Amino acid sequence: MSRTIRLGMLATLVAMLFAMSLLCGKTWVPPVAFFSDDPRWWIILQLRLPRAVLGCTLGATLGLSGAVLQGYLRNPLADPAVVGVSSAAALGAVAAIVAGVTTGPIVFAAAMVGAGGAMALLAALTWRSGSAIGFVLAGTVLASLAGALTAFLISIAPNPYMVAEVIDWLMGALTDRGWSDVTMALPPMVVGAALLLLTARSLDALSLGEAAARTLGVSLGRTRLLVVAGTGLVVGAGVAVTGIVGFVGLVVPHLLRPIFGHRPAALLVPSALGGAALVLAADSLVRLAPGAGEVRLGVAMALIGAPFFLALLLKERGRAWI
Repeated sequence: MSRTIRLGMLATLVAMLFAMSLLCGKTWVPPVAFFSDDPRWWIILQLRLPRAVLGCTLGATLGLSGAVLQGYLRNPLADPAVVGVSSAAALGAVAAIVAGVTTGPIVFAAAMVGAGGAMALLAALTWRSGSAIGFVLAGTVLASLAGALTAFLISIAPNPYMVAEVIDWLMGALTDRGWSDVTMALPPMVVGAALLLLTARSLDALSLGEAAARTLGVSLGRTRLLVVAGTGLVVGAGVAVTGIVGFVGLVVPHLLRPIFGHRPAALLVPSALGGAALVLAADSLVRLAPGAGEVRLGVAMALIGAPFFLALLLKERGRAWI
């Protein structure tokens, strides 16, 4: 089966899951509502369509960033959270919420400021280092610092209702997201995805090692900046509107690698499609959970991703023993 056919099948799956996302929920909307005066059409137009667009974009960018980071770091356990941008974006949003700000655009702006600050610090800390190890260490430091500051802000929140609001937001969800969230998040996500796609040639060269990549004319500094900026934009914008949704960037490239091959550049577009499919499927399932409320998307992805991560870790450890 050719690569084009496989990509077409994956794109078809995304389209089917997108349509399912419009129909399913606590209130099912039949397909006939698209072609009639059924008032439930407004549920789709005002609630489910922006949620599906945001979920599709979020999944695609997280899957893409995961594939890029795994290729750049030559580490199958790499994930967008490794650069610390998601933790820093969450820190910015939590700071705004604790300060009493509830307006969506201001919380979004605060999260993007946090993500931008993390990007600048990460670039500064790794500017003179061409090694991926320094990149990982710097990202780990930023993630730890941002996590500690976030916990500090939660501990000094002025009332328990604010603490509950922060924790609810941090769990990650697409619930009640509308067109205003889409218009805020979509531009930085699209720009970030474009920057990540520009790394394709460099990632293939880096699979031969850093020394070989230099001899092939790859600028490691430029590649690093593209990875930092692209990941910062897509992850920062995603966290700013949905909270933290993890494991997509870790799981998707591993699921698709046996189908599309191990060459990093060949995995970028499939990972974007796979990420969109995974988030759309998970978001549809959380709406069908019993009870009046919804299971948070971030919680559902953690329940999927944590066992997968453990199995992958044991597999990698087993290989190291051979």
